[in-house]
Amino acid sequence: MKEQLAQIKKRAMDELGACQTVKELEDLRVKVLGKKGELTGILKQMGKLSAEERPVIGQLANEVRQELEGKIEEFKAALKEKQLAEQLASERLDVTMPGRPFELGSMHPLSLVLEEIEEIFLGMGFNIAEGPEVEYDYYNFEALNLPKDHPARDTQDTFYITDNILLRTQTSPVQVRVMEKQKPPIRVISPGRVYRSDAVDATHSPVFHQIEGLIVDKGVTMADLKGTLEIFAKRLYGEDAKTRFRPHHFPFTEPSAEMDTQCFACGGEGCRLCKGEGWIELLGCGMVHPKVLKNCGIDPEVYSGFAFGMGLERVVMRRFGIDDLRLFFENDLRFLKQF
Repeated sequence: MKEQLAQIKKRAMDELGACQTVKELEDLRVKVLGKKGELTGILKQMGKLSAEERPVIGQLANEVRQELEGKIEEFKAALKEKQLAEQLASERLDVTMPGRPFELGSMHPLSLVLEEIEEIFLGMGFNIAEGPEVEYDYYNFEALNLPKDHPARDTQDTFYITDNILLRTQTSPVQVRVMEKQKPPIRVISPGRVYRSDAVDATHSPVFHQIEGLIVDKGVTMADLKGTLEIFAKRLYGEDAKTRFRPHHFPFTEPSAEMDTQCFACGGEGCRLCKGEGWIELLGCGMVHPKVLKNCGIDPEVYSGFAFGMGLERVVMRRFGIDDLRLFFENDLRFLKQF
């Protein structure tokens, strides 16, 4: 047994020197010193020894166990230290190197111009009002003096959910809700998303944004409307901005007009974007129809008002010289990074 113990010790020491990882050390420990290890197998044979030999062999076996356990722990500590040094060397950081810059996002051009427009009108004493995008037929049409047979109510133009519920085609319903709850004087703008069944092209989209404006008070005239919108155009586009007003018809205003801005692409000469006219329609406007005031509980004999509505996308196109509305919705970073 002494020879067997000596051989176990020698083999263990030889294998110990060949171990390169902590796992290999642990496997060696289990193989030699574990419950089913080689040293345990020797100790199980001590029952065959005489009473005089047992304490000698037992002491020798304990000495072999202690020596091997000590060597294994010593090698394990050395391997861990070596692994730590290698890890530190491979993961070493040069704190003098500049950090990697984080790519920051920016505001969408629609949001940029919307904030600018809001600031312009807030500076003129307007408040901002909001309303639901899923709207009742009454607020979207009837209260705005659009009868059941009006072409604007055709399902080709409007996304109906039920006969009485639809996706709003304009933000004018917000004005009706404001007039129902608030008595004059009223001065609000209502920006928001609207929906129409339009074919997608360079200047049209089934989903777009509008900004409606409303003033109701005593003595409001068409001159107030024209002056307000000209001030708005010059503050947004600069003092050299050119606009024109054309007679038009809207069921909810009387008289009505459209305000155009000179085409930024051709400077008024005529091109694909302005369809050869030299001007781009910017917004519709007019004096609030007496029936609309009456529907909202406001006496048209005492109060008058004007309203206007513009497509945000067209305003932004004029602002930045963009010639295709579809760019706003394609999420092309090459386009968005310019803003």
